[in-house]
Amino acid sequence: MKIMYLKDKIDTSAAMKQLETYIESFPIKLKQISSEELLKRPAQGKWSKKEILGHLIDSAINNLKRFTEIQFLPQPYTVISYQQNELVIVNNYQDLPLQQLLDLWQSLNMQIVFVVKTIPADKLNYPVDPQYESREMKTLKWIICDYVAHMEHHFRQIFPEQ
Repeated sequence: MKIMYLKDKIDTSAAMKQLETYIESFPIKLKQISSEELLKRPAQGKWSKKEILGHLIDSAINNLKRFTEIQFLPQPYTVISYQQNELVIVNNYQDLPLQQLLDLWQSLNMQIVFVVKTIPADKLNYPVDPQYESREMKTLKWIICDYVAHMEHHFRQIFPEQ
């Protein structure tokens, strides 16, 4: 699986093409990792590869909501952060079957691709406040591309040899 870094490229079409590639290739590649390796936490307080997948599920859930709401809520849309560590813990991703996690991850991302491909071009420029310390405003298209870049960051943790 080739990881393509998209963070600095604001091209939603390219980001969705890349996401479609990941939807197909990521499960195949992840299934090649042993159960022991999937469950191993690299250090205390760090996520296992399986928990990183769980985090990517939480990210997909939250970003799907954002990508839809930005289109109809008052502008600028303010991103509401979510409790990443707590979600990984309470969803207990470590103990769920890998296939269940992969199915959920794929389904959520297929819906994201569908939603993003149907966003009218003018809405891609809607302003978004990502709630960064710099208070720099972004756009919906930036948030979409950043979602794929965030995923790629975690793929590099799962597959450090890539």
